[in-house]
Amino acid sequence: MDIISADFVCSYPKVSSCPNGGPPEFAFIGRSNVGKSSLINMLTGRKGLAKVSGTPGKTRLINFFLINNNWNLVDLPGYGFAKISKKGQQQLSNMINGYLLERDELALAFVLVDSNLTPTKIDLEFINGLGENGIPFAILFTKSDRIGKVTLEKHVNLFLEELSKTWETLPPYFITSSEYRTGRDEVLNYISKVIKKI
Repeated sequence: MDIISADFVCSYPKVSSCPNGGPPEFAFIGRSNVGKSSLINMLTGRKGLAKVSGTPGKTRLINFFLINNNWNLVDLPGYGFAKISKKGQQQLSNMINGYLLERDELALAFVLVDSNLTPTKIDLEFINGLGENGIPFAILFTKSDRIGKVTLEKHVNLFLEELSKTWETLPPYFITSSEYRTGRDEVLNYISKVIKKI
């Protein structure tokens, strides 16, 4: 897939505000500070499309971007470790769960996982929750350029081993790097395949 256009549509404070009946939506979500904005900018080829911040938990709204006038890229708030109040965390959690469970337009969720880390409980629980609710998703291992090839392979395999304890068939996954554009073609081609099946 070639990205011809990528335009910011709007930011919505709650799921009920999001427009209904639009093009298919591909949601991007991950633990706070997983590199989501950088990855979105890399995939779309638009350097400043999603605002990159060094502060975890910066995304507090549901952000819509229309890609190629054909599908919406949806930037969801991160989960875990954001430096906000418990009430604020609960509100974000409700927003995320509401979107994932209620949006008929959702075609696929991409769950971003930091490949620099060994499997974390919060990522595994989030992914298992998607499976329990029948939400289609794929995993994007981010920041692959920051560690050596051997360690990268080890971390990815450890994560997949943990998933295999509860999953008969492992979900699709991709290795990415915003710095070196690793995985860009694979992810965009996967989105194309999903759209063709809708």
